[in-house]
Amino acid sequence: MPRRYPTRVEHSASMNLADTRALVTSSSRNLGADVARTLAARGAIVAVTYHRSRQAAADLVGELRERHGGNHVAVFADTETTDGVAEMMDAVLGELGGVEILINNSGPFSAVPFAELSPTEFDRVWNANVTATYLAVQRAVPSMRSAGWGRIVNLSAVSASVRNRSIYGLAKSAIEVLTEELALELAPVITVNAVSPGQIGESLDEMSGLHPEWAHTVTDRTPLRRLVTRREVADLIALLCTPAFDMVTGATIHIDGGLRLPRF
Repeated sequence: MPRRYPTRVEHSASMNLADTRALVTSSSRNLGADVARTLAARGAIVAVTYHRSRQAAADLVGELRERHGGNHVAVFADTETTDGVAEMMDAVLGELGGVEILINNSGPFSAVPFAELSPTEFDRVWNANVTATYLAVQRAVPSMRSAGWGRIVNLSAVSASVRNRSIYGLAKSAIEVLTEELALELAPVITVNAVSPGQIGESLDEMSGLHPEWAHTVTDRTPLRRLVTRREVADLIALLCTPAFDMVTGATIHIDGGLRLPRF
């Protein structure tokens, strides 16, 4: 059984996450993979999940073990279905024995207008973003309470702050409300926060279908005149799991260079 997480006084300036077990959903590649790397670098044992990228997950686990030691694991996860989330949690809890850190990173994108959106697509995006989050939290909470400490970080997005991102924007808005409700329910042992990135620079190619000049437009509309990186988002997520953020819960922290700010 991992030790109770140390207080800030015990921990002084250290940001070490040793003796913690972390689950990062949808983490075989992209942002999730960088989050897994960052947590492992701070000492956590990480469960990496994949849906279609099995080899990428296996390669990442091999990388984490080689660089940091520890029995990091790869687990199949279909976060679009209730059964899939249950199977993921069964596998992770079976492999690690419990988790003290849960990063709900699963969140497929869709911007199909509501007037054209099929019920199947609505359910797919909603389930993987919102339903999977609350189901994973339900299963992770007992081991966090047993350890006397827990951190949950949910991934929102700048799309929650605008009104032209269809079901994705709706789902991410729900994530922010769910984060606040969970923070009240799970205090004082567990903190629950959300991180809301702007357009991530490395993911521009995936968004090219939105607008032919998307890269230029989104950068121009970002007050800081550059896009956030996966590493920056991953570092913020990891920091939320450290004693430096002991008194932060129920917050959505924006890391978007000011992109969400309204203007005329």
